[in-house]
Amino acid sequence: MNQASFAGYDPGGFYDEMFRADGTVRPEYAYLLAQLEQIPREDFLAKQFAAERALMSMGITFNVYSENQGVERIMPIDIIPRIINGEEWKRLEEGLIQRVTALNLFVDDLYHDQQILKDGVIPRHVVESSRGFLPRCMGLNPPQGIWCHITGSDLIRGDDGGFMVLEDNLRCPSGVSYMLENREILKKSFPEVLEKAGVQHVSDYPTRLLDMLQYLSGKAAPTVVVLTPGTYNAAYFEHSYLAQQMGVHLVESSDLIVVDGQVKMRTTSGFETVDVIYRRIDDTFLDPQAFNPDSLIGIPGIFEAYRNGKVALANAPGTGVADDKVVYAYVPRIIEYYLKQEAIIPNVHTYICEEEDSRKYVLEHVEELVVKEANEAGGYGMLIGPKATKAECEEFRKRIQANPRNYIAQPTISLSRVPTHTEAGFEGRHVDLRPYILYGEKVEVIPGGLTRVAMRKGSLVVNSSQGGGSKDTWVLY
Repeated sequence: MNQASFAGYDPGGFYDEMFRADGTVRPEYAYLLAQLEQIPREDFLAKQFAAERALMSMGITFNVYSENQGVERIMPIDIIPRIINGEEWKRLEEGLIQRVTALNLFVDDLYHDQQILKDGVIPRHVVESSRGFLPRCMGLNPPQGIWCHITGSDLIRGDDGGFMVLEDNLRCPSGVSYMLENREILKKSFPEVLEKAGVQHVSDYPTRLLDMLQYLSGKAAPTVVVLTPGTYNAAYFEHSYLAQQMGVHLVESSDLIVVDGQVKMRTTSGFETVDVIYRRIDDTFLDPQAFNPDSLIGIPGIFEAYRNGKVALANAPGTGVADDKVVYAYVPRIIEYYLKQEAIIPNVHTYICEEEDSRKYVLEHVEELVVKEANEAGGYGMLIGPKATKAECEEFRKRIQANPRNYIAQPTISLSRVPTHTEAGFEGRHVDLRPYILYGEKVEVIPGGLTRVAMRKGSLVVNSSQGGGSKDTWVLY
C-alpha cells in the first residue's frame, strides 16, 4: 500500500515552511513529517475528505457576492498544518503587542489632540481624507481608553524567511471561526500528533474574547451581545458561532432600541439593558442618526448612548482610519513616535503614490509591483503587475494619476509556501497568516491564527473570496 510521500516534493525556489532549500526538513516539522509518511495514501485522502465534509456539515460557509447573489461555499481546508516554533512566535507576539499598543495610542491621539499631525509625522490631509476617519468621533473617550479591542494583522514571510506585516485589520477582522474549527478538525485527523508535538491551545479564544468584552463594561455581570447585519452577511456563520461559543445573544438591529439613553434588547419578558456590543457592522452603518442616514441595519441613537458611556462597543467606531493602506505605510513611524521603539515586525516596503518621487517610480514600474487601493479588502481593488495584462497596467496608471491619494504600491513578494495536498500529490502553495490580538486588561495574542492558502497553483491571492483556503496553525511551546 502506497504511503503518503514527500519524496518528489519541490520547494520551487521559494521559502518553504517545512523544507529547507537543500530538501532537509525544518526541526519544527520533523515529528509531523515522520508521522505523515507512515500514513497510507488512501488513509490520508480519507482524512482530507472527512475534514472537508466536516466543514460542510458544521455549516461553516461564506457568501460569495462577486458571482451569483447568495452563493455559499466552504472555505477549503488542507489538513497539513502550518507550524511555527515557540521562539519565533515569541518574537511575533512581542511585535504584535507593540503594534497594537501604538495603533491604539495613534487612534486616540487622532480623535483628541492630534499631536502626531501637528508634529508632521503624518500629513494631516492623509488622515482627514481617509474614509475610515470619522469627525463625529472627535473627543470620544471609549471605555477603558481602548479603541482596537480585536485586531487581525496580516503577516507574510518573504524570501529570506523573515515575517513582515502586510496590513492591519482593526474594524471587524473575520476568520477566527475558521481558526477554531480547523483546530477541532485536526484534533480528529491527527489526535496523537497534536498531543505529542506540543502545540499551544487556541480553543479558549471565546473565553478570552468574552473576558475582554466584559472588562470593557466595568460591571460585575454585564449583558454582552454580538450584533450582526443579518443572515445574508458573508460572515454570518462566524457571528452566530462566536455568540454561541461565548453563550451570549446574537442580535440584529431590530432587536435593539435606545430608550432613555440606554441600549435595550427586546426579549420575550420585556426590555433588557445591554452593556457591551461586539459589533460586526461597519462604522457608518451603525447609527443612521450619526453617520449614514440611509442605513437600514443600524440602531438610531446608539452612538450618542456610546458617547455618554451607557454602552461599550467593540471595536470602537473610528478605528478604521488605521486600516487605510496609506496610513499603514506610516505605522513604523507611528511606533517610533509613541513608543520610542523601532518596529519589531517590519512593514512590507511601501510606495505612497501621493508622494511625487514614489508615484513617478510606481508609474514607471507598474508591471513589477502590487498596487492596492487604500480602502479595499478581500483581494479587490488590487493589481498584481507581473500577472496583469498591458491593458490592466495602463488602467491602473490612469487611476493612480487621477487619484494618487487612493493608492500604494509594494514589491511583488513571493509568499512562503507550505506543502498542500493536490490531485497531483503534495505541492507548495503560498500562504499568509492572520493572528488575532485581544486588547482588554492587557494585550494578548492568540497562539496561532488563520493561515490562508492560495489553493490555485502559482497564485499569490489567499482570500477566500478569490478561491483561497486555510490551514490549521500550530505554535509549538
